[in-house]
Amino acid sequence: MEIWSAFVLLSKTRLWKQLGIWVIVQNYNSILTLSHLYRSSDALLVHENDAVHKICAKLMNIKQISFSDINQVLAHQLGSVFQPTYSVEGLCHYRRNPLGDLMENLVPHPEFKMLGIRNIPQMSENSLAYSTFTWAGLLKHLRQMLISNSKMEEGIDWQVRPPLSRLPTLGKASLNRELQFNTSIANLVILRGKDVHSADLGGFKDPALYTSWLKPINAFNVWKTQRAFSKYEKSAALVSNSQFLLKPLDTIVGKAWNMFASKAYIHQYTKFGLEEEDFLDSFTLLEQVVASYCNL
Repeated sequence: MEIWSAFVLLSKTRLWKQLGIWVIVQNYNSILTLSHLYRSSDALLVHENDAVHKICAKLMNIKQISFSDINQVLAHQLGSVFQPTYSVEGLCHYRRNPLGDLMENLVPHPEFKMLGIRNIPQMSENSLAYSTFTWAGLLKHLRQMLISNSKMEEGIDWQVRPPLSRLPTLGKASLNRELQFNTSIANLVILRGKDVHSADLGGFKDPALYTSWLKPINAFNVWKTQRAFSKYEKSAALVSNSQFLLKPLDTIVGKAWNMFASKAYIHQYTKFGLEEEDFLDSFTLLEQVVASYCNL
């Protein structure tokens, strides 16, 4: 079983501008890497570099963001998922196969492997000293982050609501129309901290949040532990198999296609043994991924 954690590198990312030619071909690198991992892995935990950068700047109040700061946010996200949790409600035995449980909970179909992580709360230590949290407030914000596809709690679009019907609509398969609601295949919420068993998770069991071919009872799971995580008295993480990466991935594929059509920088790859067929195979696979998620 293989679960990979991967970056999606977008062209506006500040940290990469200093790397010259690498920035120009980053869309090539992204499609080649993601397509290879998609073929060889059971699931991908995908981090958008721009989103992590914004968390550092806006939530952590970091002025000069370094790779160490980026890595610290990523470590926090991964730790919030893979630190031990109880295997059964109310018992003191920790789950022994979290990767297997993650796959069972979130990847019901091998065509859908993209997993995203959201955390709440996430803030600097100075802000944490003056903050208090309730499970109702944390879960209300986390649910809205999910359905509005917000990567952090600052700037959540509270106008986005689940559709009244989960039936497919005309034009839904087109990315030319703004996709506001983030449809899920499956969601896993991990709760850590005080009074964790009193948290009400009913909002995540709403059938309107999920694709029509999977029942909510099979699409939503929760892991819990009363042990606090990273100085937060209460904290929640959400791992979601949803449309969260749809527009960024479509943008990356489109930009890479435009460069490929003009043969731009192809020689940088062919001189190391890659062929144009390798690019075409990557485009074919990722375009199928985009189409599959778009049609949820």
